[in-house]
Amino acid sequence: MKKILLASALALGAVVITAAAAPASDWEIGPVIRGKNYSVGMPLAPRPERGGWSFDFPVGSKAAGHVHYVTFRPGSLAGKSRITVRYRVDAKPGTRFVPQANPDRAGTVSLYLQRRGDNWNARGHYQYYRWYAPAATVRELAPGVGEISVSLDDPQWISVLGQPAAHSPEALEDALADVERIGLVFGSSNARGHGVYATAPAKFVMTGFRID
Repeated sequence: MKKILLASALALGAVVITAAAAPASDWEIGPVIRGKNYSVGMPLAPRPERGGWSFDFPVGSKAAGHVHYVTFRPGSLAGKSRITVRYRVDAKPGTRFVPQANPDRAGTVSLYLQRRGDNWNARGHYQYYRWYAPAATVRELAPGVGEISVSLDDPQWISVLGQPAAHSPEALEDALADVERIGLVFGSSNARGHGVYATAPAKFVMTGFRID
């Protein structure tokens, strides 16, 4: 039945990527920039889970570590229209997810994509190489299940310096056509990928990732 459903989706022109189709080993916990991994205290990849993958949040303090980006290489997204992510957070009630750069704010998870060839300095045209999903799709981290669904042509995608795609739609289109990485970022509402740790043992489980 699963093979029939997948064949039907492909016949209709949909590209389906699930966590099972993109195994844990294809995902990177980072970012790794010039040899330095900014996800301090984390493994380089999540571990396999039935139907997906997972990782444990660093616990207790910024010094214990923090998770920033979890991404993979999807190939070009030109002509694609939507990304849908499903996930679960396993933690006891009352567990807080703390942004290491903004500990007074709530910890968040959101979607992100990055154009090939980014030098990470956000200067000149490189300010349009990293894109973060619209603010309305940012989710606060908390125990339980969650879903993020984002249209790739939403004009409220923002560049790394906060420029909405509505002001430079061609820059987002160029990034979608030449994507290097896509995935999740952990941080806060104003510093999306600056890292999160938990106040008690907690696990993030990816249960589905779909690109249509």
